[in-house]
Amino acid sequence: MEKLVDAVFSNDPLTGFKDAQSVKSALVNYMIHDVGKDPAFASVRDWYYAIAYLIRSVLSGRYIRTGRAMYERDVKRVYYLSMEYLIGRSLKKQLLDLGAADVVAEAFKALGQDMEAITGCEYDAALGNGGLGRLAACFLDSLATHAYPGLAYGIRYEYGMFTQRMEDGRQVEHPENWLRYGNPWEFERHNVIYPVHFGGRVIRFRNDNDEQECQWVDADEVMAMAFDVPVSGYDSPAVTNLRLWSARSTRDFNLNYFNEGNYVEAVEDKTTSENLSKVLYPNDNTAMGRELRLKQEYFFVSASLQDILRRFMRNHETMDKLPEAVALQLNDTHPALAVPELLRLLIDHHGYAFDEAWDIATRTFSYTNHTLLPEALETWRIDMLGSVLPRHLEIIYQINDIFLKQVRHSFPGEAGLLRRMSLIDDDRRCVRMAHMAIVASHKVNGVAELHTRLLRSTMFADFDRMYPGKFVNMTNGITPRRWLLQANPGLAGLISGHIGDGWIKDLSQLKGLERLADDDAFCEKFMAVKQANKERLAALIGERLGVEVDTRSMFDVQVKRIHEYKRQLLNVLHIITRYNRLRDDPKLNSCKRTVIIGGKAAPGYVMAKLIIRLVNDVADIVNNDPAVDGRLKVVFIPNYDVTTAEDIIPAGDLSEQISTAGTEASGTGNMKLSLNGALTIGTLDGANIEIKEEVGAANIFIFGLDAEGTGKLRREGYDPWTIYNENQELKRTIDMIGGGLFSPDEPARHRPIVDSLLLGGDQFLLLADYASYMECQERVDREFLDPREWTRKAVINVANMGKFSADRTIHSYAREIWGIEPLKL
Repeated sequence: MEKLVDAVFSNDPLTGFKDAQSVKSALVNYMIHDVGKDPAFASVRDWYYAIAYLIRSVLSGRYIRTGRAMYERDVKRVYYLSMEYLIGRSLKKQLLDLGAADVVAEAFKALGQDMEAITGCEYDAALGNGGLGRLAACFLDSLATHAYPGLAYGIRYEYGMFTQRMEDGRQVEHPENWLRYGNPWEFERHNVIYPVHFGGRVIRFRNDNDEQECQWVDADEVMAMAFDVPVSGYDSPAVTNLRLWSARSTRDFNLNYFNEGNYVEAVEDKTTSENLSKVLYPNDNTAMGRELRLKQEYFFVSASLQDILRRFMRNHETMDKLPEAVALQLNDTHPALAVPELLRLLIDHHGYAFDEAWDIATRTFSYTNHTLLPEALETWRIDMLGSVLPRHLEIIYQINDIFLKQVRHSFPGEAGLLRRMSLIDDDRRCVRMAHMAIVASHKVNGVAELHTRLLRSTMFADFDRMYPGKFVNMTNGITPRRWLLQANPGLAGLISGHIGDGWIKDLSQLKGLERLADDDAFCEKFMAVKQANKERLAALIGERLGVEVDTRSMFDVQVKRIHEYKRQLLNVLHIITRYNRLRDDPKLNSCKRTVIIGGKAAPGYVMAKLIIRLVNDVADIVNNDPAVDGRLKVVFIPNYDVTTAEDIIPAGDLSEQISTAGTEASGTGNMKLSLNGALTIGTLDGANIEIKEEVGAANIFIFGLDAEGTGKLRREGYDPWTIYNENQELKRTIDMIGGGLFSPDEPARHRPIVDSLLLGGDQFLLLADYASYMECQERVDREFLDPREWTRKAVINVANMGKFSADRTIHSYAREIWGIEPLKL
């Protein structure tokens, strides 16, 4: 058997194909035997499936080899637990990773097929909605590229968050059915299935040794079935795995109900069970939606931990050495229920005492915090937890009792400390999931230097005092393979032609570009690449939105989730002020701008959706005003996702990173745009601070209050009315919004936005930063009017992005938190 397996491993199809003819033959073979179609009548989508199955066969073999190496050497491995993975399209990535992009394109050409049409058949995997998922995808790429022993777990959402469409300027949500044609990259594992329970009650009894035991009984049962998605690394023999769980009913339907003609009742249990993996982020505005979300999170962690412990027990007889062999990374608090679940499994199924189980857990878990907004920290109501997960609520109370005893011993007499640090919020009758994740983890990390410092000094200062050294920083990073090599092949080729291609796996090598910032010939080529990217994006905007934009204008880009703290509204205030200035002075010497905004608002986030409506209303007026004469265009690009980001980011000239200082944990869009040669206008927030340190203050546009300044302003008392009344340009802009100039059919439409600024206290300090922002935008104008100097600064930005590689982040996690080493394959 082993000789046969080794023979299969040695016959790695793609690497064995040195010419287009052999790839062509393999594609025809897969078309006939796996797709089941006659090549003479195959559609473009059929050819997409043929190449996907061919690549998947290569990745499967490499993954099995990687898995064997992990088990044979019994190495410690990391298990990454995340509710989101925005991996985007896979075909181009896998071909680049395998070094097969050119030969496969040549083979398809010989078959009379267009490679771009084939890659266009693939849907983005709808497994996330924002930065959390994009970061997790980057980490998977880095783990595989550098052969770290690790796997990732998530949920196989049948529908993503939603497909965003614009109807009369409004965001309208439509189902994101990304699996409508199946997913050729996944392996369905019918034999990897675990029971997950909800509800029921807990009973206690004495066993034969007169020890008290607990049993969770009378619970409803759902089955979690695994789907495996192999993830390749760039120029690496290693392949990691993303295991996604899909909910299955314990039985298909009730035959008695069916025979009686009651078809709805017959399948009710099946439908209810399988809803758990149906939709990413069910609407939590209702109690039913919140309960579904709670069940979704527990379903995910329960199945994952059962699988992880099964893997561990292959090489071990007890759980004693779990922390030496397993690192469990909680990506935000969504997987935090893994803490009581691991304790339950160790205590109720493996016979450990609570203290022993707690010691194992606290040496195994680590937790990444992603937010500085207190309202964004996840909590669950005690009554709901008690109803859905009664055993886990008991365990959480036990954890809290032990923890608060430690607090009392460490800080006697500080009664207020107990109230602040407790895992249970007695006033709101809920469990603080972030507190539980911190207490259970041996390391807690922030995702940028400022973010980590603020976690330690403000939000979790008590915990930092209690656990010196527990909080560490792991500044986020992005994968240069997706966000430069794949997204911007023109720039990638230019860079490799001058400094070699070592940067693809070691982004610090981009530093070699810095000397070329003053090389006229290189800068001309750099500008030509940017111009080509802008022309490509302009064509897409014209084709999809019917808006003609000037490719010689500045492409001013803000693409991210729509949220008040990210301050898309501040961008709109600048647009309107700019519009007024252009109308007032037709000879104004400012550069032409195309402002590009994109992002989704959560379905229940009324203000964010109204901001989208305002962007579109402003665009309708500005873009059609002959007095502006095309000197300003505004474009909202709907349904922002990974593929759309790959279209937009390489074309960006200016990157808007304008969140209120002290609110953005890190940001990764700022890194992607800088890596692709955009200059940043931003606040001293998140990773902007570190970008400034790397590229130099002269090569970035910083404005506004810093985190200390925002805190001081709020403490001293902030009055937005004073700023509104004193700044006539700002007052005019706000009055235009509130007075209905941009919504003549419904003059009061945007009044809630104005009220939030003036009556609601301007929570995110837009008015406080407005004057500084406008002055900074004037500096941007002046510098963009000097193309050679702008390009020099853009080259310096690209050259100094080495720190912001996900590879660097993963190396730091591996060394400082997980304690794992790369596999030698």
